[in-house]
Order: sequence, then structure tokens, then C-alpha cells
Amino acid sequence: MNTSGFELPQNQQERQQECQQKLEWLRTCLRETGATGIRLRGTDWFTWATAGGSNTVLLTAETGVAEVLVTAQGAWILTDTIEAQRLQDEELPSKGDLAQKVYDLAVSPWAEPTQRESFVQEVTADGKVLSDKPSGSHDRPELPLPASLIQQKRTLLHSESDRYRKVGRLASEAMTEVLTQAKPDWTEHQLAGAGALALWNRGLHPALTLAAGERRLPIYRHPTATQEPLRRVAMMVFCARGFGLYANLTRFVCFGNLSSEQSELHRQVREIEAAALNQCQANVSLVQVYDTLKQTYEQQGYPKAIYEHHQGGTTGYLAREVVANPATTDQLQANMAIAWNPSLPGAKIEDTFVLREDGGLENLTIDPKWPSVEIAGRSRPIPLELT
Repeated sequence: MNTSGFELPQNQQERQQECQQKLEWLRTCLRETGATGIRLRGTDWFTWATAGGSNTVLLTAETGVAEVLVTAQGAWILTDTIEAQRLQDEELPSKGDLAQKVYDLAVSPWAEPTQRESFVQEVTADGKVLSDKPSGSHDRPELPLPASLIQQKRTLLHSESDRYRKVGRLASEAMTEVLTQAKPDWTEHQLAGAGALALWNRGLHPALTLAAGERRLPIYRHPTATQEPLRRVAMMVFCARGFGLYANLTRFVCFGNLSSEQSELHRQVREIEAAALNQCQANVSLVQVYDTLKQTYEQQGYPKAIYEHHQGGTTGYLAREVVANPATTDQLQANMAIAWNPSLPGAKIEDTFVLREDGGLENLTIDPKWPSVEIAGRSRPIPLELT
């Protein structure tokens, strides 16, 4: 099993074809910019370029134990002697009978990092190098990736969408499993820990497991878990990562019946989210959706709520690729993933959707076992009441 927790797709030739498509995009970028090399260091870009591989060891790190280097003539995984064999065996597309190897390994001693840099200088002929995380020396600085390549990363291929569906299904099942077993005397740490365990058991990285009980829930929008008991109501939030893709979802559990005030808050949040989801079409800018959220908050009687928490945006190989704000110029496109998370004190809603080519929204994190209601033609989660 690889570090992303999954048996990678059995059809290795299909995975290699995806990698080849991405190499074509990277080399088009080289031609258009006049660069001689592209270095991809981030955990998000590595898994994108390797069609689901992982360079992650430390979960909280933005970069991993290997990087991708692409030139007009070659493509390499740059790593050290500690990681090379495992990466080759478990993370990279394997060479099949009918397919060609996508990446060569360029391995250097872990204690001699200058060897890697010497290799890069040699194969790029000391030319211009682009990177998702530019570094380099004063006389040879690296430059950022162009917006066109970043946009391609945010637009999912069909094979990526297939992997994403699996991640979303597993994440939502983990959430349901934990919250149906939760008890009011659990602490927030216990709830978050149970959530992390359920994700690990399904091969997902628990990149984020927020948990809040009755007292802290109305106070904090990002409630990291504490030793406080849950008591009557609790919220849990997942950012679950598999194949490098993030499934983001939020759910509530109530030990007993929701009060009429709580029920109304959740109803209003669902209406606010519905207004945003209704706006999600190709070529619609994120600022248009943000403005719709702002107006809907005002209509629901909460004119300041838009400023009390970010509202989400596009997702994919990052928990948020772009967070919508009043200055966002990015536009939605077909095959982009979206996760909005409107909230009010004590109420919030969130799922991960993909904008389909026909203009519809596919919910990746829906679990049929979770209670729901229909809002604007979509099945939306409601708090689970354990009575």
C-alpha cells in the first residue's frame, strides 16, 4: 500500500496515459515560456503529475521527500537514497507490458543535496527553471508557474474524477460511522481522534478534523478540538486527502432533538448554500458567487456573517485551491471541484461537488445513510438527531 493509503488503480496503462497527458501540458508550458525545466515540489503538484502518487511523509508539510523535474527531453523524480526504492515500488506508475516508463529516478545521497542541484543544472543547461515553489540562487532564481498551467491542474480529467469519487465516498462513510457512534460525554479530542481513525482505516489522510461541542460551537468558526465534553450537540469537519485530492465536508450530531432555534439556523444555512450552488456554472466568476452569498446572508438577516468566516471556493489538490473573496477574478469551469461552507453561529454546511460538463453539480461526499432534505433539487445533509 502506498503512503496515500490506496492501492493505486489496477490499470497502470491508464495511469501512465494520464501522466503522459500532463507531461504534454508541462512541455507546452516550456515552449510557451522559453524555460528549459519545470520543478514541482509541492505535495499537490507531485501527486497531480504522477496521477495519484504521493511524496508525503510529514503530513503537515507542503513539500515532500521527492520532486518532479521535466525538460523537453526528459522527466525525472528527484529524491534521495532513503526514499527511492519505496517510491519506485509504491508511488510511481509501474512499467507495464504495453506501456512505457513515464519517469526516471534521479537519486542522490541524502547527506549531499548539492548533487541534486548539479543534476538539475546539467539537464536544464543552466536555463530558466519554473517551479510551483520557486527558490534558487541570486544568479539563477526560479520563476513561478504560469496561470495557464495552474488552471489545468484545477480542471479534473475523467480519471481524476473517478479517483475523487472514491475519496469522497470513503470520507463521507467515515463521518457517518463516527457521528452515529458518538456520545455526549466524549471530549472534542475523542471525537476528532475517532474521525482521524476512521479516515486512516479507509486509507485517507486526516488533513483536518475539526470538532466542537455545545459550548464552543456557536463561538468559533474554526474550532480545533479541546478536552471539553460534547454535551448536547457537536460538529465535525473533515478535509480528507486521498490520491492527493481533498474531500471536504461538515456534519452535525444532536443528542436529543434540536431546539427550534437551532433548526432554524440550519435551515437558513441550507438556503444560503443553495443560492451559492445555484450560481455554479461554467464561466461564472467566484466573486459572483461570493456576492450572491453576501446578498443571501443579508436577506436572511445576517449582514455581517459574510465577514465572520471565509465561504469556501474551489478545491481539488489543495483543501482550497482558491478561496472566494471580493477581489477574486478566477472563473469556474467544467470539471472543477467546489466546496462552499456558509455558516452562522452554531450552524454550518459543506460538501464537495464537481461541476459537470452538462452544467450540473455532482456531490462527491454524500452518504445515503445520512439524514437529508431536498433543497433546490439537491439532497442536503441535516443534523443527525440521536434520541
